[in-house]
Amino acid sequence: MFYEPEKRDKALLPHDPFKAIVAPRPIGWITSMSAKGEINLAPYSFFNGVNSRPNLVMFASENYKDSVAFIEETGEFVCSLATYDLRHEMNETAAPLPRGVNEMVRAGLAPAPSRMVKPPRVAASPCALECKMTQIVPMQTFDGEPVDCHVVFGQVVGVYIDDRFIVDGLLDTAAMAPIARCGYDQYATVSGVFAMQRPLK
Repeated sequence: MFYEPEKRDKALLPHDPFKAIVAPRPIGWITSMSAKGEINLAPYSFFNGVNSRPNLVMFASENYKDSVAFIEETGEFVCSLATYDLRHEMNETAAPLPRGVNEMVRAGLAPAPSRMVKPPRVAASPCALECKMTQIVPMQTFDGEPVDCHVVFGQVVGVYIDDRFIVDGLLDTAAMAPIARCGYDQYATVSGVFAMQRPLK
């Protein structure tokens, strides 16, 4: 099968498989704060790390949502790790709520103070990245048409890790059971890892 994205046969593929192809995707569980002090917590599956020195992350928001607006106002955000144990709470924070409604409260999540930025992290999450915004990039098509998608880049200025998950100096990713987004309403869990050495030449 081959198709052009805007011309797919919806009788054969009623739902766009794009997100099922680009999968699994890490979930950026983003806490932001407005200039007025309003708290927003939302999951973004178009999320990833983009550089290691310095630590840089990004997330993309389809539509100009509160997370983007708040980060544009204050220049700070926190990304907490979404895990299997927190899957229901994470899903609750995806609800489209009015601006100013605190998703942490709705999901029954306790906040924990950050050290380097003002937005709090999710206290129950085993890891969190405190970030300073570096840029927000509005997206466009290859022929220059604007797309209502905004990519937020941030530099990690503080890292929180629950000490229980550090084993012999290494973070035990599988033990935390992070979840990732697949296509449709499907998710995946990291429950095992394997090692390979890069070729030296």
